[in-house]
Amino acid sequence: MHRFFPFLSWARSYDRSWLNGDIVAGLTVGMMLIPQGMAYAMLAGLPAIFGLYASIIPLLVYAVFGTSRQLAVGPVAMVSLLVASTIAGLGITEPAEYINAALVLALIIGAIQLALGLIRLGFLVNFLSHPVISGFTSAAALIIGLNQLKHLLGLSLPKTNYIHQIVLEAIRNFGNTNLYTALIGIASIALIIGIRKWNRSVPGALVAVVLSTLAVRFMHLDHSGVKIVGNIPEGLPSFGVPKLNIDIVRGLAPMAFTIALIAYMESIAVAKAIQKRHRNYRVEPDQELIGLGLANVIGSFFQAFPTTGGFSRTAVNDQAGAKTGLAAVISAVIIALSLLFLTPLFYYLPQAVLASIIMVAVFGLIDVKEVKHLWKTDRQDLLMLAVTFLATLTLGIEQGILTGVVLSLVLIIVRTTRPHYAVLGEIDNTGIYKNTRRFPEARTSDDILIIRFDARLYFANVQYFLDKMDEEMATKGESLKLVVLDCESINDIDSSGMHALEEFRQQLLNRGIAIYLVGVKGPVRDRMKRSDFMRHLGEAHFFLRVHEALRAFRQDSESRNPLRFNVATQSDE
Repeated sequence: MHRFFPFLSWARSYDRSWLNGDIVAGLTVGMMLIPQGMAYAMLAGLPAIFGLYASIIPLLVYAVFGTSRQLAVGPVAMVSLLVASTIAGLGITEPAEYINAALVLALIIGAIQLALGLIRLGFLVNFLSHPVISGFTSAAALIIGLNQLKHLLGLSLPKTNYIHQIVLEAIRNFGNTNLYTALIGIASIALIIGIRKWNRSVPGALVAVVLSTLAVRFMHLDHSGVKIVGNIPEGLPSFGVPKLNIDIVRGLAPMAFTIALIAYMESIAVAKAIQKRHRNYRVEPDQELIGLGLANVIGSFFQAFPTTGGFSRTAVNDQAGAKTGLAAVISAVIIALSLLFLTPLFYYLPQAVLASIIMVAVFGLIDVKEVKHLWKTDRQDLLMLAVTFLATLTLGIEQGILTGVVLSLVLIIVRTTRPHYAVLGEIDNTGIYKNTRRFPEARTSDDILIIRFDARLYFANVQYFLDKMDEEMATKGESLKLVVLDCESINDIDSSGMHALEEFRQQLLNRGIAIYLVGVKGPVRDRMKRSDFMRHLGEAHFFLRVHEALRAFRQDSESRNPLRFNVATQSDE
């Protein structure tokens, strides 16, 4: 029961000392969610009220089925942006159809996450490498932030995902900036950042919302061109099944899979980071997929657009003292009470404040530290980050993430088809064998080649394996009498790999050169037995360690060299 309903692990053994932390954290995150939810709904192209709808049911569902006790689920900037770009790509402009498409998207994303969790395929998220996500996120953050300039400055700008168009239109229309709107927006950004630096547990966004709303209300700034949220309907979200149109589902499905993985990656990353500070529970990746999937599926029936775990809210939730999922339940109750009794207070809420909340959130996603780190450690990954970043900025969000995924797969293919290998030598008669390129003091005699292949041997790299073997054997020349293949790093071998090994064995046999295999792992050894390679080579040619193989070779050489005789005359049966 604890496996399928993780909340039981804390509910049945709830410690009353946790209650104060859960209440404070729940109230804090609930107050954060009010302005953030409304802002992210606007970012997704939806009415602000839907941000509050998405902050109730998904939180409650995840509290029951999720394994993290501090993860704060709800609308987030990245997913909201992807929702907007995905639906816009279908050309839907009519408000009711747009809302329905957002709910259908949540349903599809949830179903994908739920299915991946049930069949334990959470590892698929690994195909989105960190450099790709970093490049995509940084570019998307720029697009999101600059798209808010129209709300921040009170300009009339077309919505686009191409950054050069945003910048050019903003420059052309800068003279039409509404001074009051710009002052509210810029002051709100400064206030949110200032409060965050002072005390991250204080909901700076909520403070900015309250102060700006009071300023608009009592100074009548809405009469001076400051755009406000206006009427927000009261009441809790109603139950309803999203209208499933086959054309809409077909159009949403490809991008839904990408959003599902990105949303899961964002959530599992922060959940694991927070869990390291708490040793009384474990985050289970596949169950996290189930929890997030159910949150999106059930949430879609209660007018919630796609949600996931958020970085900033989760950090605040943890810092405020959250100990269990009860904090999420309290946050959901705060949002529900706001919908029931407080929506009239949001009438004078300026849209510039929501834009400032979005800008502060998304510009924090620009990962300059990762660029510096990769510059020092891995230029290849830095190139992948840069290409994804530029593709997202110039080609669009969907094309950018697709470019990143393709790059990740290409890099995997390149790295597995041309893996690392090392020629080994002994260090000062110690019995320790190291890469001769890294350890110049490592030596072997001219008649022996010891080589380690650091990858699974399969169809895509067998030719590379044979080519490198030929190259290294050529350096030894005619004096070569023994090849020792260190197989400790070969975790798997397919039929093409077996054919390559057999071809290599035959080549050495014809040249009168012995071959020994060292450190062959169980699954690889089993495959060698089934393919008869072990019988052809002989079990006496298998050793656990390199020095054992060399000792056997020297003993055979000293005893009238029976090994060379056997190698030259053995049958290929």
